[in-house]
Amino acid sequence: MEKNEIYDIAIIGAGPAGLTAGIYAARAGLKCVVTEKAAVGGLASTTSDIENYPGFKHTDGFSLCYTMLEQCKDAGAEFVFENVVSLDTDSSVKKLTLSNGDVLNAKCVIVTTGASPLKTGVRGEEEFRGRGVSYCATCDGAFFKGKTVAVIGGGNTAVVDALYLEKLAGKTILVTRTDKLAADKILVDRLLASKVEIVWNSSVSALSGDDKLSEMVLKDIKNGTLTDVSVDGVFIAIGKTPNSVWLKNVALDERGYIVTDENMRTNIDGVYAAGDVRSKSLRQIVTACADGAIAADSAAKFLMQNK
Repeated sequence: MEKNEIYDIAIIGAGPAGLTAGIYAARAGLKCVVTEKAAVGGLASTTSDIENYPGFKHTDGFSLCYTMLEQCKDAGAEFVFENVVSLDTDSSVKKLTLSNGDVLNAKCVIVTTGASPLKTGVRGEEEFRGRGVSYCATCDGAFFKGKTVAVIGGGNTAVVDALYLEKLAGKTILVTRTDKLAADKILVDRLLASKVEIVWNSSVSALSGDDKLSEMVLKDIKNGTLTDVSVDGVFIAIGKTPNSVWLKNVALDERGYIVTDENMRTNIDGVYAAGDVRSKSLRQIVTACADGAIAADSAAKFLMQNK
């Protein structure tokens, strides 16, 4: 990266959407750079089992994203491992300020910053984060071999986490607020056939312990009854929130997701969004990749029209 260099496309985030956008942009002969504040692959790289990505009967998120990274590099995309703290869109050349103070200049920007796990907000959650409370079963499950763990949530992520932890933990409990799981049927069937204990119509009211988490308080949604349950670990999987709070002037929906058209265009010329940070109905690796490809194609056409 040289000072005052102007890229054709700057991609913020190296998850599946960003990596795919990088592959398509670089293969189109465009000078592009991909920024990433943490690990390549984002949340997708922490997924232990992927069975619904076309062309792969079974893979894991790290392997899939690493392959995308290699493809992106081979195509010619550059990488900068710094966080983008602000985006100035006031001129035709956008300015991306990085956490180290450097500035990237680009004619087009594709925002693929993804989403982060939601928190329950209950007492003890922050206190025991990293000491029994986790948001990533694949990352931290190995610390709980033979122990008692609970997964909070009822969607695909929660069920996949519970099935993964069942292989490691001595006992796995799934706590869901409803009497019916929102996960895909194939996952629900596996869960019901497993040894995972399901606690229906319940929520976590508090988390407690001394140096480490040792207990959770469950509240029955229907009658308000409180029950103390001994646990060594709690994995929270109740949804995500978009990583968009840092953006200025880019239109967001009521939940904070970036609003785009079908071509991934935002309300600002030359700025696009793709992947989980975008307002849409389905957030999966395959849809993130599709978004990334479309965003790169749209940006390429924009550049052609504005030479």
